[in-house]
Amino acid sequence: MMRKLIIAVLACSAFASPACAEPNLEKGFDGALRGCEEWLLNPASWAEGARQFIDAVGLGEQMGLVDRVEEVNLPPLELRRANHYWRINSTTNAGYVLVVSDQLPMCHITGGGGADLQPSIQSVLASDEFNRRWQSDRSTVKNGMATTVFRNREEPALSITISRADKAGQRLDRVQVLATAVYEMGG
Repeated sequence: MMRKLIIAVLACSAFASPACAEPNLEKGFDGALRGCEEWLLNPASWAEGARQFIDAVGLGEQMGLVDRVEEVNLPPLELRRANHYWRINSTTNAGYVLVVSDQLPMCHITGGGGADLQPSIQSVLASDEFNRRWQSDRSTVKNGMATTVFRNREEPALSITISRADKAGQRLDRVQVLATAVYEMGG
């Protein structure tokens, strides 16, 4: 039994496919995406405090509000207004940051750390649950990064651009996923 487990672990680390994605890293990224959607599509969940929002995201103690985050986790300058920072700890050395605003209809997700996030991110993006909520609009691959723009199926004014490594085993000393969602007001 132990020999089979060792072989499975070695196979996962050698091939790093979505089938070998780390469940806690998947849960963290999926939670960050749900948090983004919840913040933008259901402001009532956070208008009177964080508890209802945290419950809706479903990560419990894995997610917490922090006073500030590193510069690398901040959204583009034009989206840095009335921001709130949520840290999502997925493993002891990897996780995500969700940045939201109570004045701008945006959210921003970054992820990184000492674990390869690519298989987990790909697994979430390929999941039936994600594809029930989001539709791929367009994709590009450039310099080892895959970028896809998704449109929310329920609310087409909400789009999210997700950039991540195009294959497993990329460098771990940089942001491994970057996602920015914007709700286009008016029209």
